[in-house]
Amino acid sequence: MKFRQAYWDEPLLNELSRPGRVGTSVPSDPKVASRFADPASLVPASVRRGSVDLPELSELQVLRHFNRLSQMNFSVELGMYPLGSCTMKYNPKVSEALAGADQMKNAHPLQPAETVQGLLSIFYELERSLSEVTGMHRFSLSTAAGAQGELAGVLMIRKYLREHGGAGRDEILVPDSAHGTNPASAAMAGFKVVKIPSDASGQVRASAVRDLCSDRTAGMMFTVPNTLGLFEGEVAEVCQAVHSAGGLMYYDGANMNALLGRARPGDMGFDIVHLNLHKTFATPHGGGGPGAGPVGVAKKLADYLPVPVIAKKKGVYGLDYGLPHTIGPLKGFVGNSAILLRAYVYIRLLGASGLADVSSLAVLAANYLWKSLDPEAFPASQGGGLVRKHEAVVSVKSELPGAALTVAKAILDYGMHAPTVYFPLIVHEALMLEPTESEPVEMLDEYAAALAEIYRGMKDGTLGPVPKNTSVGKIDEVKASHPMTLRVHW
Repeated sequence: MKFRQAYWDEPLLNELSRPGRVGTSVPSDPKVASRFADPASLVPASVRRGSVDLPELSELQVLRHFNRLSQMNFSVELGMYPLGSCTMKYNPKVSEALAGADQMKNAHPLQPAETVQGLLSIFYELERSLSEVTGMHRFSLSTAAGAQGELAGVLMIRKYLREHGGAGRDEILVPDSAHGTNPASAAMAGFKVVKIPSDASGQVRASAVRDLCSDRTAGMMFTVPNTLGLFEGEVAEVCQAVHSAGGLMYYDGANMNALLGRARPGDMGFDIVHLNLHKTFATPHGGGGPGAGPVGVAKKLADYLPVPVIAKKKGVYGLDYGLPHTIGPLKGFVGNSAILLRAYVYIRLLGASGLADVSSLAVLAANYLWKSLDPEAFPASQGGGLVRKHEAVVSVKSELPGAALTVAKAILDYGMHAPTVYFPLIVHEALMLEPTESEPVEMLDEYAAALAEIYRGMKDGTLGPVPKNTSVGKIDEVKASHPMTLRVHW
């Protein structure tokens, strides 16, 4: 007999199945039981299957199976999740409760606007709150997650310039430390990407931007603070340089958790902003979505926003599809409504002072964790002793190939999530750590101690293959990153 070695060694349901085993019971009352005597009769014959080969299990077996599967999932509710540039913070349960309320669950996007005035009023207030937080004039909430917000931004740049004599402007400037979606979004919109090199400190200099600007410059995509966790000290000068060349400035808001309530992109000179509500504003982020990436603009671009936008006329809320210069809809209806509602609740919970506390604590946590690491084992990347913002990027000092990946796999055995690895690309053997404001100091100490122990094991050769204690061991990275060839025989 094969024995289960650990809770994660869980067989499939069809392997547990035994003929005749049942996990349901029909009510004994004849009046009630008659309704359930032949459930198949409730399904029209034209769409009824001849047989349904489902596992035959007891209720307890099913319960145990899915509980074991749930224990195999990692989440921020189980441990620290310092996935750099992703802001995996705690999600307040009151936000979850309200997003799951009947008024939210049962709303339908095709309902007449007069039947969902309460929900539309919330989205209208959310739009105004996001405008205040970023210094923008107006937002469209419809775009789904950051990459689509980026695409909306560069499409607005393209259309605005074409309508204002800039049809020949076909270049977007992108720093070498940018998120990979930046050059991808620019290319999808038909622009040529011009890379701006970071200097030795890991920052973009206005002089480098001025050297690359020309009459072909449409704009620049800029992340502040950058992916190294460093505030771009010449951001105002960079914006001025691009504007002087006739271009527009786009702010990648993935790292807004560092500035929340403390600084506004609009005040720095940006024309367009996207925000990741599923990061900065505490929506569950793990597991692949859904997300929300509202995009905001300065006043001159307000009519170019993707539609619909939330409108309020004579006290009545509705969806406005009639912006005269809109780039059109990028997603159906208002967007991912439950994500928008969670963000609204989060903002109302914290208020202005609470949002500022979020960024202060996030910056403090990132710097505390960074300073807790041995600088000989995990030397700082570019930036030297400069204060980090919401995240810190270090290198793994080792002669072993794939050292950062080894550290990431090994820390899983401690019941902790790995940091982001090998990003930004300009950092050798990079670990990108973002603890967020959610983590107590004890957790930061524990994480730093685990990294130190892993490094000692790597150095003296005692670490061995990792991970050891997870449900799945280290996969074949080459096989996983290459498409499989499918052979079909007719």
